[in-house]
Amino acid sequence: MTGILALNLAALAALVPLVLLPFRRKTSDVGLLWASLILASLGAVVTVIAQIGQSWNTGLALTLWVSVAASLVLFAVFVALDRSAWRLTPLLAPYLAILGLLATVWRQTLGHPVAAEAPGAWVQFHIVVSVATYGLLTLSAVSGLAAFLQERALKTKTANRLTEILPSVADSEHLSNRLLAASEVVLGLGLASGMAVQFFETGVLLQFDHKTLLSILAFLMIGALLIAKQLTGVRGRAAARLVLVAYLLLTLAYPGVKFVTDVLLS
Repeated sequence: MTGILALNLAALAALVPLVLLPFRRKTSDVGLLWASLILASLGAVVTVIAQIGQSWNTGLALTLWVSVAASLVLFAVFVALDRSAWRLTPLLAPYLAILGLLATVWRQTLGHPVAAEAPGAWVQFHIVVSVATYGLLTLSAVSGLAAFLQERALKTKTANRLTEILPSVADSEHLSNRLLAASEVVLGLGLASGMAVQFFETGVLLQFDHKTLLSILAFLMIGALLIAKQLTGVRGRAAARLVLVAYLLLTLAYPGVKFVTDVLLS
């Protein structure tokens, strides 16, 4: 257990430069920004690989570190595609550090290995898609929160250091829209692959447990929000609230259920 603790602390330490860097007076050093992001990503990924071992397990600690690693890797990809995404770092990095801290606190919740009767390729595909979905929606929720904070600062005329760093309302909404669309597609694949795994194991396409119901609700809410954005132009704080609610639903479906089973009911 000491080795797991040391690994968790090392991953947390790797996140510190990414947390602090955006608040430096001079943040235009692209090399330093990339170095901090790569360091944080490697720390989380190595921690995940070390905890997985020979098989995937259902523990809360691993789930949280997987969420951190997926969010960081996807964030790096998105930054490479859209430079303005860098400005989300002041919100994203501290949030992921908190998740890593919680994973360290509950590092003993190792869960149990996943044993599925479905073909291994289907199970692996479902896991990868589910992880990608949560990472994408994490980034989308952060973008929505940035838009919310910027719009509130404009209305109250109370700009601060944080709002100076964050993307503008327009840029935040642009980022959120792209991430929401990607989240909807990947979440749809996750639901479909989950149905396939369920059918292989039980002969039933859908089992309406908490995780499935919450995932379906998140899928419907994201779809409705994307349609509303196209038809009515809903934006700003109203759109940000809906994005955050969708993220809350998926959080309850993914790490939330594991928290209840591994911590509250253990």
